[in-house]
Amino acid sequence: MSDLFEDALEEQLKSRGPLASRLRPRSLDEVLGQEHLLGPRGALRALVKARRLTSVIMWGPAGTGKTTIARLLAETVGASFESLSAVSAGVKDVREVSERARRRLGENGRSTVLLLDEVHRFSKSQQDALLPSVEDGTITLIGATTENPFFEVNGPLLSRSTLFRLEPLDARALRTLLDRGLKAEGGTIEEEAARALVDSVDGDGRALLTTLEVALAIAGEGHRVALDDVERARTTRALTWGRDDHYDVISAFIKSIRGSDPDAGLHWLARMIVAGEDPRYIARRLVILASEDVGMADPTALLVANAAAYAVEFVGLPEAQLNLAQAVVHLATAPKSNRTALGIWKAIEDVKSRPAGPVPPHLRDAHYKGATKIGHGVRYRYPHDDPSGWVAQQYLPDHLAGTRYYNPTNLGAEREISGRIRGRGEKGSGELSDPG
Repeated sequence: MSDLFEDALEEQLKSRGPLASRLRPRSLDEVLGQEHLLGPRGALRALVKARRLTSVIMWGPAGTGKTTIARLLAETVGASFESLSAVSAGVKDVREVSERARRRLGENGRSTVLLLDEVHRFSKSQQDALLPSVEDGTITLIGATTENPFFEVNGPLLSRSTLFRLEPLDARALRTLLDRGLKAEGGTIEEEAARALVDSVDGDGRALLTTLEVALAIAGEGHRVALDDVERARTTRALTWGRDDHYDVISAFIKSIRGSDPDAGLHWLARMIVAGEDPRYIARRLVILASEDVGMADPTALLVANAAAYAVEFVGLPEAQLNLAQAVVHLATAPKSNRTALGIWKAIEDVKSRPAGPVPPHLRDAHYKGATKIGHGVRYRYPHDDPSGWVAQQYLPDHLAGTRYYNPTNLGAEREISGRIRGRGEKGSGELSDPG
């Protein structure tokens, strides 16, 4: 009776369910996109062909086919299919699935594929409950997640699974999916509207079909979808933003500014603002970049970045986006030098790895009575007493005398700094290590 009910329910869903559900592929060959996994030389295709499906974690944006592929993999290898959502399932559910899989394997030799949707939402104890059944082969796990599994999935479970990344559907795949939807619904679409629809969903196939279904309803009799119908069906553009997006986009943001591309810098800034990224986090990264990547080539860069960070606190969004944009353009177009950063990193490395060495006697504190009797401050030369404001004098410990940590470039303001340092070296030639 249960099988009859399930069959009847499936028939009802096929005729009355959402368009995305009704158009779910029935074979791996119908799956759009993911050629790197399901194409003739794809890794998943090879596993299916060899009938050696192992536990896998499928990581990718929404609407790229993770659930569909999991079901088709189970069907293709002749396994029973079970599905759990980490949002609602608990350890008890995992144990029940494991027990059914064990009984199924013992009674008729049939293996079980478990799709665990949103696997990143499982707690450590829940993920640990899966390990024995995955490890002994009772269950072939297919975990699906939109979050970077290296951040969210336990190491033991990840090490027992093969990680496959699914990519957003490209424009060609989305257009094919759109044509399938139109055919299923008996509708047509204007070319301008089709391009707008494909462009609006950011590679999400499910979002495309959902939007198409609404647009067809808006178009009404005749089902000829126009641009206005698409715009009304999708009034806002959905921008996905997971933990991996956070790190990937901020990385692209920093590298674009470091690479002196203000347009790319503004693009990634806009992506973060629209996605709701914390503006204080963006400002902090700009302050760091001002010293790490611009440095003394443009000493005002740090002032601009600090001013933008202050504006974020004082003004707040949305107006502070103007201040952040100004900082991005200033930093991107500024001359670049990382010599300050290299200097402190090398100095810290030396401090950690080499003997500290005593403070040279002439640099020691000499303000108290009797200090000169033990040699503190003796033969120290006060730079302001020299007309040039500088004297040749050793300031590093003896074992580091002559070490260079800061080597300015000839870019921007560092050109002048480099000239000053060279001039002082020539003036003090032979005297730099002589405190007297």
